[in-house]
Amino acid sequence: MATANASQTSASFHEDGSPDRLAIDTIRTLSMDAVQQANSGHPGTPMALAPVAYTLWRQFLRYDPATPDWPNRDRFVLSVGHASMLLYALLHLAGVEEIGADGVKSGKPAVSLDDIRQFRQLDSKTPGHPEYRMTTGVETTTGPLGQGCGNSVGMAIAERALAARFNRPDFTLFDHDVYVLCGDGDMMEGVSGEAASVAGHLALSNLCWIYDSNHISIEGSTEIAFTEDVGKRFEGYGWNVIHVDDANDTQAVADALATFRATADKPTLIVVHSVIGWGSPRAGSEKAHGEPLGEDNIRATKKAYGWPEDAKFLVPDGVAEAFNTALVANGGKAREEWQALFEAYRARFPAEATEFDGLREGRIPAGWDADIPTFPADAKGIASRDAGGKVINAIGPHVPMLIGGAADLSPSTKTNLTFQGAGSLEPGNYGGRNVHYGVREHGMGAIANGMALSYLRSYTATFLVFADYMRAPIRLAAIMEVPTIFVFTHDSIGVGEDGPTHQPIEHLATLRAIPGLDTIRPGDANEVAEAWKVALSHTHEPTALIFSRQALPTLDRGRYAPAAGLARGAYVLADAEGGDPEVILIGTGSEVSLVVDAHEKLTAEGVRSRVVSMPSWYLFEKQDVEYRESVFPPSVRPRVAVEQAGSMGWDRYVGTDGTTVTMSTFGASAPLAKLQEKYGFTVENVAKLARELIEKARA
Repeated sequence: MATANASQTSASFHEDGSPDRLAIDTIRTLSMDAVQQANSGHPGTPMALAPVAYTLWRQFLRYDPATPDWPNRDRFVLSVGHASMLLYALLHLAGVEEIGADGVKSGKPAVSLDDIRQFRQLDSKTPGHPEYRMTTGVETTTGPLGQGCGNSVGMAIAERALAARFNRPDFTLFDHDVYVLCGDGDMMEGVSGEAASVAGHLALSNLCWIYDSNHISIEGSTEIAFTEDVGKRFEGYGWNVIHVDDANDTQAVADALATFRATADKPTLIVVHSVIGWGSPRAGSEKAHGEPLGEDNIRATKKAYGWPEDAKFLVPDGVAEAFNTALVANGGKAREEWQALFEAYRARFPAEATEFDGLREGRIPAGWDADIPTFPADAKGIASRDAGGKVINAIGPHVPMLIGGAADLSPSTKTNLTFQGAGSLEPGNYGGRNVHYGVREHGMGAIANGMALSYLRSYTATFLVFADYMRAPIRLAAIMEVPTIFVFTHDSIGVGEDGPTHQPIEHLATLRAIPGLDTIRPGDANEVAEAWKVALSHTHEPTALIFSRQALPTLDRGRYAPAAGLARGAYVLADAEGGDPEVILIGTGSEVSLVVDAHEKLTAEGVRSRVVSMPSWYLFEKQDVEYRESVFPPSVRPRVAVEQAGSMGWDRYVGTDGTTVTMSTFGASAPLAKLQEKYGFTVENVAKLARELIEKARA
């Protein structure tokens, strides 16, 4: 491979001449050079973990650089995403080939030496933290500490679920492992503990976390805040715990990884003790952790490595070739064998092979929506959470990889899959469709994202107020453009007597604020059915489904517009009689029936009103201007938006001449009817405000 700013072409200048040590120091020097040139980043962890990562990739990882998306590859997750240069250096030296957005190889390297020179620069393939979809070989977006750990549990669950679904005697299609590099920061974040507890309970022996215990964080020594025995904690979770005293002892690392491979009844934590920024005069310092080393320190460090002090971005001849050859000998051979096996599998089990083809392509099986019910008009109605339960159980038998569960709340969220054969995913039965997450919302979200990254159609469920506990994985699902489905019930002050702690107010606004997240709040049972159709049709965006606890009237769709209008985000549910509307009434969720009743009252009084059901701002904003203006004619300025949540964001739809019936405070503990009256969610109040706006517009 070509060199940069240096003429050395062999290992002769290196202090011990070892090809392995030469490759390890290449990773280290590329990392420090890239961080220095960017004047931004974290050089210390890549330097310290280079021997560990190299040993894993060189000897154990079943990964084909020429086909980095083959389904049974081992997954490598860099949960310490700030150490991104470690991964970029590995991808470069491994010769991983880029796969374009169309799923076809581009003929370019996933990470070239020029890409490394562009570390942390605009539009580069080497951003500050690894980003899924941006760089081939990055299995998940990491950076917020602990999230990669959570994702890895989902990936390990997915492997087990895929094996249960598709493996047959003599046809082991799925048996891959999931490896994670994590650090003290990951161990401090609660999400990693939640995810590890789930992994231990499920006995995921295909999961290995390699914990870099270097006792350094941004504020200094971890002694100031983190003195627990992590190994003992993980033993309590049901993990196999192995200690490696020195990260530079590649044989000890290899022995630990071999022990993991031989462990069949539990996940493994390898605790590796390292010195951050190994070899640097600043080793163990904040500078080695969180900022460039500086040119003088880099020269001194390279000297300690036996490296040319003036060389920058040097990849000595033979290093990349040897690394690629080793990977191909292991992972390339395994991939070729798998491909031959899959072709034989296709001949023997064509239906199953076609089903898996669909999973790889993000397609839902044909006829998946054939049994979704249509709900008859009913003034008493049904809670949208109950309607959601009926819909998901109509879909489930047709979408075998629709797998998920709730944070110990499935009896309340109605998300349990109850059809024959659904069962629970548990140790010894990884073919179950219901995942019992326990009271672990944060871990649940991260795990579900990992499942979505591994071909499954994953969903989660909890109360809307607890979206606060899973904000990070929801946001990351949107960043990664993965179609995780987040079900939230108990969506408003309709929770009633449970009071302000359980009554979401600001949550809809904060979910709607996440770019790329489709937040849908359906207004009756038939909109619920349409919402599930939309959620499962998404291939590059996550969905938040917002459902009620209390019953909502099922509207007469012979009288009002079809619920299929939900797919456009907002639609005219009922229109004015005898001319253009004088006022537009807008509702979502449980408030749709309220504005319908206000519309009927106004119509009886001779007021021309229009009702707009607006379950999804996200979908509505995707429509063209012509459609949007057909729903909200600019000439009709009196508008009333009604939603049992905060007002933030509604100004874009009601304008300066409109108003909202929303919440400006937290709720209260009382029966629902009392709360509706207290906060103005009544037919009389909505009609009164509509009349006032009309009069104001006429003045």
